[in-house]
Amino acid sequence: MEGKMDDSNKLALMSEPPPDYTESPKSADLSCGKLLILVMAVVVMALVVLTLLLAGLHITEKHTEAVLQMTIQRPDGKGSPQHLAMSQKEKLAIFPIHMKLNSSATVVYDYSNLVIGYRSWTGKACYVIRMNQKDIQSLDAVIKIFQDVQKPPPLLPLGQREKPVENLSAVPANRSMLGAAINLLCSSLSVYWA
Repeated sequence: MEGKMDDSNKLALMSEPPPDYTESPKSADLSCGKLLILVMAVVVMALVVLTLLLAGLHITEKHTEAVLQMTIQRPDGKGSPQHLAMSQKEKLAIFPIHMKLNSSATVVYDYSNLVIGYRSWTGKACYVIRMNQKDIQSLDAVIKIFQDVQKPPPLLPLGQREKPVENLSAVPANRSMLGAAINLLCSSLSVYWA
């Protein structure tokens, strides 16, 4: 009986239904078309955001220029307009000043070295002052400081005229500490602290 199979086991197997072999559900793979649409949507959103940022930057720049122009002319619109050249890379603001007939000057705000330079084109010297970081001096205040330094000294009594008069407020400045912009402004002139 060893070669004979047990029929009871065969019946037990046949009474049970066979297991259900169904296909497992597929993962939600994106087709190439859906992937392309998704990528295009991301690119369009990035372009919209970039456009809005650039438009905001342009509007801010125009507003800043308008405020600066009003500040230079005074809020009431009176006064002679001043022109401004700015360089973000070098952190400079350059103001050409037209005062009287045949009298002009240039003021340079050097924000990287915290120095303000002044050169009168009829003068024989260049003057610099330190920039106040917390409250930067206005252009009118700076021009007044530099013009006060340039005033000729008062006449001395007859007995003292032989002695040289020194302007104690004009101390020679070290050119190496002033930066390239001020050195270019004052190229061949002596530079003094005002």
